[in-house]
Amino acid sequence: MADIKNYTLNLGPQHPAAHGVLRLVLELDGEVVQRADPHIGLLHRATEKLAESKTFIQSLPYMDRLDYVSMMSNEHAYCLAIEKLLGLDVPLRAQYIRVMFSEITRLLNHLLWLGCHGFDCGAMNILIYCFREREDLFDMYEAVSGARMHAAYFRPGGVYRDLPDTMPQYQVSRIKNAKAIARLNENRQGSLLDFIDDFTKRFPKLVDEYETLLTDNRIWKQRTVGIGVVTPERAKNLGFTGAMLRGSGVEWDLRKHQPYEVYDQMDFDIPVGKTGDCYDRYLVRVEEMRQSNRIIEQCVGWLKANPGPVITDNHKIAPPSRVGMKSSMEELIHHFKLFTEGFHVPEGEAYASVEHPKGEFGIYLISDGANKPYRLKIRAPGFAHLAAMDEMVRGHMLADTVAVIGTMDIVFGEIDR
Repeated sequence: MADIKNYTLNLGPQHPAAHGVLRLVLELDGEVVQRADPHIGLLHRATEKLAESKTFIQSLPYMDRLDYVSMMSNEHAYCLAIEKLLGLDVPLRAQYIRVMFSEITRLLNHLLWLGCHGFDCGAMNILIYCFREREDLFDMYEAVSGARMHAAYFRPGGVYRDLPDTMPQYQVSRIKNAKAIARLNENRQGSLLDFIDDFTKRFPKLVDEYETLLTDNRIWKQRTVGIGVVTPERAKNLGFTGAMLRGSGVEWDLRKHQPYEVYDQMDFDIPVGKTGDCYDRYLVRVEEMRQSNRIIEQCVGWLKANPGPVITDNHKIAPPSRVGMKSSMEELIHHFKLFTEGFHVPEGEAYASVEHPKGEFGIYLISDGANKPYRLKIRAPGFAHLAAMDEMVRGHMLADTVAVIGTMDIVFGEIDR
């Protein structure tokens, strides 16, 4: 009988499942993992240090680039922390817009996670299905901010601008004729809210398609059921949050238990798993997409009926309108001072957290009264999840390591911050 050899194996950083920047040193007994040691630091962004030399408003676009799949959710926590220190009230319409785009961001995140996790485990089609819907969601981002990914749309005191009345449309080209373009532009005839409303009506059936591909698929269940099991007590001790915690059966969601903005006005449920394995975490995230869709629907209904301001009228914090800035000397001075010097935040410290698609994303901010943070500390959800890698994969096969990396929904921008 052949002797089983012990190997030390590098998984990544260039391995597709290692997301380009995770180096995982595995000690193997044959094909069984004895120990897993994640090495981070290959993508050090220094966001926290950079923020100390930038004004509060200049640091905002860095937030988009932390977890570059959940852009506006990162901005949300940052703005909430600044508003807490300033004691600033955000207009109600801006709060609804923020909640709506936070949930659109959750869909963007979960769709990429589902496509890539399926792809890592050998399901090719799911990636193409998920990217089909991401295109529409990116169009919503682009319509409101001008950027498909790094939006910088949330601002201290509200949002950058109100929702547009028209939706950008496709143009006839050599690739697509007038008939094909007319079909693509069918749901783009009205405002952005009409386009989002149309999406929310179509989306539940599309989630059914993902479930048809995976939920009862024999191979998918073999790859995920019983893999990376974490008990509820252990999940809490390891600092899990978000779907990783709820997948283990702990009903904890900041949107319900520590509501911010207008989440206490929303009607939605918290999906919870039973066994805490990769399959349960998959089911939780798929159900979360359905619940996010419900929240977006409610926001669209309210926003259609209630016009109003979308950013604070305090011009020391928010810029004046373009019309005002071009017709009044005082407004022009305010505008110039805001974007050159920034605004001063009173001395103190604040912590603000949001239910980010990956878990609890928090910003701890210390101000010394200057126009830039004295110290900025980011609580990234993925960091705590990655720390549990060794515990989750020990005793599993090498191939199961890939499934566990997938179920964590890791993005390295926030881990190597």
